[in-house]
Amino acid sequence: MIEFLDNIDRNLFLLLNGLNSPFWDQVMWWISGRLSWLPLYLIITAWLIYKFRWKAVVIIILATLLIIMSDQGSVRLLKELVHRPRPCYDPEISLVVHLVKGHCGGEYGFVSAHAANTFALAAFTLMLVRKWYYSVFIILWAALVSYSRIYLGVHYPGDVICGALFGLLLGFLVYEVFLFIEKKTAGYFRKT
Repeated sequence: MIEFLDNIDRNLFLLLNGLNSPFWDQVMWWISGRLSWLPLYLIITAWLIYKFRWKAVVIIILATLLIIMSDQGSVRLLKELVHRPRPCYDPEISLVVHLVKGHCGGEYGFVSAHAANTFALAAFTLMLVRKWYYSVFIILWAALVSYSRIYLGVHYPGDVICGALFGLLLGFLVYEVFLFIEKKTAGYFRKT
């Protein structure tokens, strides 16, 4: 069963990674770059501060802890536990992988930290914002960042999907922690 799923994952990767062009190479490189996320996350942070006022301090602390858990959990726990090579290190397909700017990353790719981090923050913030347009936007953004990792040749679709699920789980758990804090402080952190 594992071999069957691995073959599907590899074939889907080759299909998606093969859909490339010089224009999309530049776009996906930018989307995947962590600095490209900064303006969006600064806008989200500013909006949360505006909406929740000084109470946003708790949210920002929880979001920071969430990203640390997501990033380190995907890298230190899952990648080091599973040891699944990235497609660009897979001897069966490495010669046909489309790598942008020759960048491959660390040896192991399961799970995608980019997918875990973006989906963790998406899940946490969409539970706070609770507006359909924000939910659609932030999930599409997380999906686009995650897809960029396949396009760039550094993750299989399974790495991205499992990273997204890991991030979603952590995001919802940290939101539950927020609700627990809110309940234990008798609404002290409730929005105004």
